[in-house]
Amino acid sequence: MGFFSLFSRNKTVEQADAEKADLERGLDKTKESVLKKITRAVAGKSSIDEEVLDNLEEVLVTSDVGVETTLEIIERIQERVKRDKYLGTAELNKVLREEICALLVESPQEDPWQQEGKTPYVIMVVGVNGVGKTTTIGKLAYKFKQSGAKVVLGAADTFRAAAVEQLQEWGRRTDVPVVAQAMGSDPASVAFDTLKSAVAKEADVVIIDTAGRLHNKIGLMNELTKIKNVMKKVVPEAPHEILLVLDASTGQNAIEQAKQFTAATEVNVLALTKLDGTAKGGVAIGISHQFNIPIKYIGVGEKISDLQLFNKISFVESLFGE
Repeated sequence: MGFFSLFSRNKTVEQADAEKADLERGLDKTKESVLKKITRAVAGKSSIDEEVLDNLEEVLVTSDVGVETTLEIIERIQERVKRDKYLGTAELNKVLREEICALLVESPQEDPWQQEGKTPYVIMVVGVNGVGKTTTIGKLAYKFKQSGAKVVLGAADTFRAAAVEQLQEWGRRTDVPVVAQAMGSDPASVAFDTLKSAVAKEADVVIIDTAGRLHNKIGLMNELTKIKNVMKKVVPEAPHEILLVLDASTGQNAIEQAKQFTAATEVNVLALTKLDGTAKGGVAIGISHQFNIPIKYIGVGEKISDLQLFNKISFVESLFGE
């Protein structure tokens, strides 16, 4: 399935350089904030002592890494200090990069939809309104379509006014068909019709939008479970991917949303949006570590092409600099 080459990790040098530059631009605000705080934390210190670690703990917490993940990082650095006997503050960024990379959950090394017997590959997208969920779906559709894939979108967010129209507009922009029903229709019915249409069209990828409201956990669980069960009647393995979209600019609120949705359904990958507009990019570290779910996609700009596969090494290097 060579049409997924735009999301392949076997990129050309030019593609890799362009993505790295986009990532660094996207993380500028977070990087500037974090590095300034670290500089203050080590001011006047030559070695990593308890005071530096206390200051670093404050830096990480106030950078939206989260308390639980911050304590794990500090503990790892303390172990490094004991083991290596002496670590200078000049080495702090290097140590931070290594320990944070070790904490981040690795994204799948191969695109899972390249496996045999998974056509169409079904992605169910969840997340609250306003996080960039529908925009992420549109950008995914664009990437896949540009690669030569046949894509079908399903407008199963029938609760929010204009949600169907918004997805249909993305369908027009990307030249991808959208299966939709009237507002207030049964979301599971829309998902069923979408998969039936995708199978008939011999589509490669199906992306299902779902309602973005955070109603009570039981209601959310029941609705998403119903959608999944109905899809399995058409494609037994569906959904292959349950993608939770989170807005990086909301900081700790994104972690609370992750709690809600991981409790309601079996989220197996994450997308983090709006990294370019916030100084709270550190939340990516806490979310991945706390929920043990890989970040697969990141949004680093407003252009339709500004969606990247997440690479934890590139992310951490861009975030903490040299």
